[in-house]
Amino acid sequence: MNSENSQIEIATFAGGCFWCMVSPFDKMPGIVKVVSGYTGGHVENPTYEQVCSDTTGHFEAVQITYDPTLMPYKELLQIFWRQIDPTDAGGQFGDRGQSYAPVIFYHTPEQERLALQSKQELDASGRFSKPIQTLILPAKPFYPAEDYHQDYYQKNPLRYQYYRAASGRAQFTKEAWRDHGKLEELKKKLTPLQYEVTQNSGTERPFSNEFWDHKEEGIYVDIVSGEPLFSSLDKFDSGCGWPSFTKPMTEENVSEHIDLTHNMVRTEVRSKGADSHLGHVFEDGPGENGLRYCINSAALRFIPKDRLEEEGFGAYKTIFEKGQR
Repeated sequence: MNSENSQIEIATFAGGCFWCMVSPFDKMPGIVKVVSGYTGGHVENPTYEQVCSDTTGHFEAVQITYDPTLMPYKELLQIFWRQIDPTDAGGQFGDRGQSYAPVIFYHTPEQERLALQSKQELDASGRFSKPIQTLILPAKPFYPAEDYHQDYYQKNPLRYQYYRAASGRAQFTKEAWRDHGKLEELKKKLTPLQYEVTQNSGTERPFSNEFWDHKEEGIYVDIVSGEPLFSSLDKFDSGCGWPSFTKPMTEENVSEHIDLTHNMVRTEVRSKGADSHLGHVFEDGPGENGLRYCINSAALRFIPKDRLEEEGFGAYKTIFEKGQR
């Protein structure tokens, strides 16, 4: 994201594999660019193989060019902490060794002050049962990594997601930063089954859930947030015992993630707004795209087409009048 403001600064963070440290910053307001590379060591222009050997003193890191009027350094620190295990000084998740250890490299005295303050606050918060081990060091020369490492999450999205899941990073960061106050509120709002499915990625029993054979016209929204997810126009009987759809109403409201649980490789479907677990998508559907979105009824609330206006979804009435989207 380009900035017209000339007040541009640099931030440098090491958080384990740099593939996973680009996307959290890349699309945020005020971010000009994020570069993967190596820093902190004593070898000029090191290669990936040299750094991985733990003989150069370098760390895998990302260097962020940003506009502090749009993205203050304190906000960058908050994003950084949420990507790592700050209690692990021996590496990060599946990647072990000094080159994968977490470090905040400060470029100015103010960055150093804010980094130390942020680390102290996190340590005192009690969020982690172990002490915070992340180092705070003065910035040293930064060497961009090889081209194939840059923007890896965009160039290889499936491999990137698989790596995040297989390394343990995705699950750890999700659990470590759960909002327990919000979860307590949801426990009051949802049934035990709805909570188990949406918050703990549970699965309801087939053929004995609310919408598996539901045929009424209308839309299905997230039980937590109310964001529209699926339409009855795209619903079909797949014979699996769960509601099945050929596609979501809009891709803006759903996200897909690699799921390695239960000794399987699947594609999980979640709602973007509430981050509710919805179900999985498979490549055995009858539609043009060949997809089957297999969704838990417990993650959904149904709104009949004659109540769309009343429920605030009047804009979707036309899809049923036309019979197509």
